[in-house]
Amino acid sequence: MRALFVGLCTLDVITRVGHVPAPNEKLTASAQLIAAGGPATNAAATFAHLGGEAVLLTAFGGHPLSAAIDADLAALGVTVLNLTADSPEPPVVSTILVTASTGDRAVASPASASPSPPGDLQALVASADLVLVDAHHPALALPAVRFARAAGIPTLLDAGSWRPGTAPLLPYTDLAVCSADFRPPGTSSPADVLAFLHDAGVPWPVITRGPLPVLWSGGEVPVPAPTTVADTLGAGDIFHGALAHALLTPASTALAPALRFAAETASRSCASFGTRTWMRA
Repeated sequence: MRALFVGLCTLDVITRVGHVPAPNEKLTASAQLIAAGGPATNAAATFAHLGGEAVLLTAFGGHPLSAAIDADLAALGVTVLNLTADSPEPPVVSTILVTASTGDRAVASPASASPSPPGDLQALVASADLVLVDAHHPALALPAVRFARAAGIPTLLDAGSWRPGTAPLLPYTDLAVCSADFRPPGTSSPADVLAFLHDAGVPWPVITRGPLPVLWSGGEVPVPAPTTVADTLGAGDIFHGALAHALLTPASTALAPALRFAAETASRSCASFGTRTWMRA
């Protein structure tokens, strides 16, 4: 199975602390990790870890810091197509503080520019069994889902929170997975969000809500509780990558079992610090 992941790639500096520091406070961290991050990137890493062939179409420059991203994703078997590899610009660096006692995370990162699509985008899409996009690079995501729809290739949108570039993607989206923070104009409840997405042309809208059951038009899917919650960073992205893998697995192509598998995988990732440690557990 092969999936194309289109979207943001960052360099995440993940630090575990006892508490988020107050102004002018200095802390000694109990652990620190550096890994490639971003919604589409973590989903691609998960897909590859589960045995799929993941291709990541993104942009993170050719700065020396970019080598850390290349090394991390190469170790996971992700094929990376970096559209700005010839640029000296550095990647987006996300500073992430994870509170040890709760697993909650605080994230600070700059905005990223959306690169232009490559000339062979249609061929890249045609070579995939599924296309996942996030809304961080709309100039890449929109033509990718259009090509996928024309070719009859299923599309999965990591909707995250509502963004200006989200609305144009919806008519070309087969499955939209959004967080509890996703609030399109005029919506105030999960039922409103599901109805909004369905009316926008999405056949299968889904809402993840952290430890609460996953909502979709067919009902609810429970999220198993991890034995401990060490880190919630990237859990949603991991959910999307696991869902993509399950949807391409013959035994799990129905949505309900695919959602259960994704929820179980995301929950397992929360039991360890960082976005990669769970893969080695």
